[in-house]
Amino acid sequence: MQIDFGLDREVREARIVVAMSGGVDSSVVAALAARTGAEVIGVTLQLYDHGEAVKRSGSCCAGQDIYDASMVADRLGIAHYVLDYESRFRDSVIEHFADEYARGRTPVPCSLCNQGVKFMDLVAFAKELGADCLATGHYVRRVVNGDRVELHKGADPARDQSYFLYGTTREQLDFLRFPLGDLPKREVRRLAEEEGLVVANKPDSQDICFVPDGDYAGLVQRLRPETIAAGEIVDLQGKVLGSHRGVVHFTVGQRRGIEVGGQKEPLYVVRIEPEQQRLVVGPRRALAVDSMRIEEMNWIAEDQTDVGVKVRSLAPPVPATILGDRVQFAGAEYGVAPGQAAVFYDGTRLLGGGWIAETTSVAEGALDAAAA
Repeated sequence: MQIDFGLDREVREARIVVAMSGGVDSSVVAALAARTGAEVIGVTLQLYDHGEAVKRSGSCCAGQDIYDASMVADRLGIAHYVLDYESRFRDSVIEHFADEYARGRTPVPCSLCNQGVKFMDLVAFAKELGADCLATGHYVRRVVNGDRVELHKGADPARDQSYFLYGTTREQLDFLRFPLGDLPKREVRRLAEEEGLVVANKPDSQDICFVPDGDYAGLVQRLRPETIAAGEIVDLQGKVLGSHRGVVHFTVGQRRGIEVGGQKEPLYVVRIEPEQQRLVVGPRRALAVDSMRIEEMNWIAEDQTDVGVKVRSLAPPVPATILGDRVQFAGAEYGVAPGQAAVFYDGTRLLGGGWIAETTSVAEGALDAAAA
């Protein structure tokens, strides 16, 4: 298989930099780039101390991924650099992740990382190397439509990663390439086997990279110990129903872990008030939201206002209207929480997105009607 990287000059005179994470996706991108005949340089970012993250003595300080990326580069006969971005990643992503939890918000660190360390810094480094483009293993499609470049969902719905890339700028999109956007995962693994790459059967990562054991609360409580202070659980009228063991264990919309019995309906976290170490809980209908305010909006499209919006990576887009920094949903939405990313679409095309700053609940009367 040959992939067209859309370069502006003869491919054998071109230089492609590939962001290599050590996984099968980015490794196949490196192999596809090498097949073009261009000069290919792999770059891997050391972002966190893997041994510290998993609490296992003897773990490689950068984890297995850097070693795997190096082995793939050696197999392909391409240059490979490892850049130490641990300090920058800790300050801009990990600390922000902990701060958001401490504020009672629901962070999306992968979006933040792509906006900063991965794209802003990697694009700059690739340009310093004289690259014609930076290629990554994300499952999204870069589409040239006349005189504009668009970003679309990956062809494989199960692998689409566009939600996490809403912060990509137009300038970055001109320089970035996503060779896997039209491929299903099974074809990517087949290509890895065809190339004899050691990562061909490597499992996909299932957790946030710097919390490989999935214990988000454990990380946050180490960085922000105040989040494990016990506090009250109250209903929407402020009546104390019970107590909890720390706001770090909860996010808006969560049902599990609210140990309050004797209620007519299941209870959900409606609001977190971290200054008082208090959880406000209520029935599911109390989670209904009809609008939200967005901050730090990034827009790579035109002037669309009637859009589809996703507030979680696995949720389908729902109809909404953009009114300045506010977004009005066409109907009541659930599971919308400050700190999440709101990402806007027109069909498969990603238009932009931003952070959810605050939400507006459906009016009390409408809630009662919905419950009837």
